[in-house]
Amino acid sequence: MAVGGGLAEAAPAVRAAYLDRPPQDEVIYFVLPDRFANGDTANDRGGLAGDRLKTGFDPTDKGFYHGGDLAGLTARLDYIQGLGATTIWLGPIFWNKVVQGPPGQESAGYHGYWITDFTDVDPHFGTRAQLKTLVDAAHARGLKVYLDIVANHTADVIQYRDCPVAGCDYRSKADYPFVRQGGVAGAAINDGFLGDQAERRTAENFARLTRPDFAYRPYVPKDEASVKKPAWLNDPIWYHNRGNSRFTGESSTYGDFSGLDDLATENPRVVQGFIDIYGQWIDDFGIDGYRIDTARHVNPEFWRAFVPAMLARAKARGIPNFHIFGEVAETEPGMLARFTRVDGYPAVLDFAFQGAVADVVNGKAGTDVLAHLFAQDALYEGGEAATLQLPTFLGNHDMGRIGHFVRLARPEASDEEITRRVLLAHALLMFTRGVPVLYYGDEQGLVGEGGDKDARQDMFATTVAAYAADRRVDGGSAAGDHFATDGALYPAISAMARLRTAEPALRRGRQVVRAAGDKPGLFAVSRMAEAREVLVAFNTGLTPITAQVEVDATSKAWRSAHGSCAAAATAPGSYRVEIGPLDYTICVSETGQ
Repeated sequence: MAVGGGLAEAAPAVRAAYLDRPPQDEVIYFVLPDRFANGDTANDRGGLAGDRLKTGFDPTDKGFYHGGDLAGLTARLDYIQGLGATTIWLGPIFWNKVVQGPPGQESAGYHGYWITDFTDVDPHFGTRAQLKTLVDAAHARGLKVYLDIVANHTADVIQYRDCPVAGCDYRSKADYPFVRQGGVAGAAINDGFLGDQAERRTAENFARLTRPDFAYRPYVPKDEASVKKPAWLNDPIWYHNRGNSRFTGESSTYGDFSGLDDLATENPRVVQGFIDIYGQWIDDFGIDGYRIDTARHVNPEFWRAFVPAMLARAKARGIPNFHIFGEVAETEPGMLARFTRVDGYPAVLDFAFQGAVADVVNGKAGTDVLAHLFAQDALYEGGEAATLQLPTFLGNHDMGRIGHFVRLARPEASDEEITRRVLLAHALLMFTRGVPVLYYGDEQGLVGEGGDKDARQDMFATTVAAYAADRRVDGGSAAGDHFATDGALYPAISAMARLRTAEPALRRGRQVVRAAGDKPGLFAVSRMAEAREVLVAFNTGLTPITAQVEVDATSKAWRSAHGSCAAAATAPGSYRVEIGPLDYTICVSETGQ
């Protein structure tokens, strides 16, 4: 129902604008909802009673729920949009197992990766209605929302009766074939099952796989017999049940990830089940993309069915630019590219970029490291043009923050120098090829003491002693909340994001490396698009740079978008740049191409 002519007319225009943006136009803000903003204290314990091992809630412990939720995130959309972000990547919001871990080593599912119910929102974060409110509010502003999803595993529910005290080590298909119970000398089971090789992945063949006790004897504890949803997920037959992964060889795709129940994604029932699950979230909420966790631990054939199905589902829902990218924790471009060529991913998180930028901005490597990285862009499916859709990042919730990497590498540096190096890293993130991902809190200078729990600080005033005692990038205290829009980083990153959004060449332009060296110093790229050349030149060294950089011969007249830029080329094809220490310039020629 229209509630006013102006509003009714404006809303479709905003909606159309965000729907028409291709993935490479986005600036993504990645947030863990539990650590961002607490909008509703009534859901802090997820509707549960008892101590922290029952409710998962302990805001003084970095491994438990702290109270952040969807309502809090919705209330802070101004802050996120003010940073220049155009998309929110939301850490998993599905219903999780509350607490896992052996006695004395328990932690909670605050991060969202221990899913039991794939059909509902975890009550610690809120409700489906509150998720819809968030997505609708974001869309009304022209912001997109990506969900973080998991298909490799569920929470750790399935147990093994014959697991050794030392742990459930991986048991291979050769030593423990599907058709023998407990090893090659065991009793015959699963008569007629011909294995799960790609050519045998039919419903008819898998109908003969009726017993899951080929490697271990799996069982589900009585009090968790129906904890998973959809209900079919409660049957061990849909899992590999081969013990803990060694993260090499066969075990990388068949083993349990630190005990988490590893799904048999070769089985056509599992494939269709997850297409149905995640297709429904697109239908119900009109979300704009999926980041896929643990992508490398699932067989390629699963993704070659799942990815096209999600893109088709989104298109049918009226979402033509649905973005899908996988997490492949690999720093070699060739291995990353494999997942676009073999597994069929449109994009993967660019871990190679993260490693190269960290080394370069720390001054521990020459800028030729970046040139070498970008020279391998042709390896991706679709070639160099496809790398415009690769999400690039400086740090994350698993590995740690860019501020931590810089401070660790430069312990002797002043707070001012650390800040400038962190800002330079963000400039490389924003203005070279790829889709920049900002990790929540980096814009506030949060540093942390490492990866995982040490990089998952609260944005609201924390009661975790280690978080409060931390020093921010600029040397300030990390106590109190972190939503100020002034300071050393937020305004500068916001300005970068807005410049990128305003200049098509910085989002979609073909990238040409213009200058690099084997020591800290000059790195320059041209971004070529829409009859213009944008030259971005960085100085990773501690002394000023004056240099001639090759440009297109038709790029004669120039203007400054950031820093000091000469008004004209020195000669056809040659342009003079002057860059201060740990700084960058962006110069635009309207006549280049």
